[in-house]
Amino acid sequence: MNVRRLAAGVALALAAAPPAHAERLIVSVSNHRVTVTPNYAGEELVLFGSVERDAQAPTTRTSYDLVVTVMGPRADMVTRRKERRFGIWINTDSRQFLKVPGYLALFANRPFEAIASPEVQRRQQLGLNNVLLTQRVGPDYADVVPNDAFRSAFVRLQSQHGLYREDTSAVTFLTPTLFRTGIPLPAAVPIGTYEVEIKLFADGALVTKTETAFEIVKIGFEQFVAGAARQYGLVYGLVTTLMALMTGWMASIVFKRD
Repeated sequence: MNVRRLAAGVALALAAAPPAHAERLIVSVSNHRVTVTPNYAGEELVLFGSVERDAQAPTTRTSYDLVVTVMGPRADMVTRRKERRFGIWINTDSRQFLKVPGYLALFANRPFEAIASPEVQRRQQLGLNNVLLTQRVGPDYADVVPNDAFRSAFVRLQSQHGLYREDTSAVTFLTPTLFRTGIPLPAAVPIGTYEVEIKLFADGALVTKTETAFEIVKIGFEQFVAGAARQYGLVYGLVTTLMALMTGWMASIVFKRD
């Protein structure tokens, strides 16, 4: 009886276990720690990797598609609508975006519509239009359609600063299984941990995926100032106010007119 129960338990566990992937991804980035100094003007990291196949991989599968998603630290952001009233521009409406990536990039080896069906694109969040950007809409929290005015404006503004981008020709297959892509980081890149998700597709379906990460940190005087602002907020505020008053007082003496 015990042997039967053990055999039944093993069979149940095997049935519940996720299926083994016939392929797996081996990836790395050129630099896992980017340092930001006062003269930092941006740089580009390189993500490279390979597709490892085993005996279970279908012999008819000879080509792959790859989508790389890079997400920076998350934060709440607000997009405001301005209108001209009585000759001046004023804020008339706003929309708050909740815990959205400060940096978001999606790279692929060919257009997303050629990689997967619209349903798979939405489910796997392929492309800026399919990435979930949660908003506060009245009392509710939800994502909205891609052509929503506030969503479109938010993505456009982030893209203008180089913080949101989409490039369907950025991933290059050097061989049928060896690939690389660049990750451009602008000067205004947020500080924090960046998550990199790599998804492998074949015949329109997700085959496997893996993740890696890198971080962006400040060093030198900027790191000291940022740390002081976080750890000693009251003292930092008082010192900043005192410096502003001293600067104003010295300016009044230097430019004083008799």
